[in-house]
Order: sequence, then structure tokens, then C-alpha cells
Amino acid sequence: MNERIRELAKTDFERLSEFRYRLRCFERFSEQAARNEGISALQYQLLLHLKGFPGRNWATVGELAERLQARHHATVALVSRCEALGLVRRQTNDEDRRKVEVHLLRTGNEVLSTLAQTHRAELRALERCYLALLPAISIPPQ
Repeated sequence: MNERIRELAKTDFERLSEFRYRLRCFERFSEQAARNEGISALQYQLLLHLKGFPGRNWATVGELAERLQARHHATVALVSRCEALGLVRRQTNDEDRRKVEVHLLRTGNEVLSTLAQTHRAELRALERCYLALLPAISIPPQ
């Protein structure tokens, strides 16, 4: 692979910088919105991944760790904190007793729904920015 990689221009860095800035603004907004609901940003993400897990209404700790890009033991601690707040509950899987399912409770669902509504407008703004920057940040074929 001795192909020569195109040198990035100043405008490429400006566009990448703008994109990262907009992403960080969204993250900060999300962190504050979660705090306003009395939970941490990670707790919000855990609830979101539970509700949005493909194909079923629960997930294992390992699956949540993957979605959060976190270590298994850190996810166990996060689930424990959410469980203590009455947001989720653990349940042993009926078919495979080694599996522990994490389920979203009504209170967790209510907090999540409120936050999802709050995020909707901010996501639209991020989408507009992303779509405007997409042609500029697309990496051309080498």
C-alpha cells in the first residue's frame, strides 16, 4: 500500500473542526439535559440503549457494555446505580440462567421519554449541520 494519500487542506481541517465542535455541543447539551432530569449522561445512554435495543425489550449487561463502549464491570456498576434509582431491574433469563436481562421500568421509561423529546430539536439542528458539512468532509477516493 504505497499509494500516496492526498494532503489535507486548511479547509478540510476547518470542516472537520466544525463537525467535531457541533458534536461536542450536542454532547454537552445532552449531558445537561440528563442532569436536569436527575440522572447522569451515562445513565441516560443506558436507558436509551435498553429502549432502543434491536428485536427485544431488554439487553444483557454485555450487550449494554458494547453499546456504551464501556468495560463490563463498569456497566455492571452503572446498571446497579440505575437499579437503585428505580429506573431498571435485573432478571435472570428463563432459558439460560447464566444470562441476566436488564429491563427498563416505568420510571426509567418516563425519564427517557422526556429526554428523547428534549433531544429531538437539538438532533434536528445537528442533522442540518451534518448534512451541510457532509459533502465537504467526505473523504475522496485515493
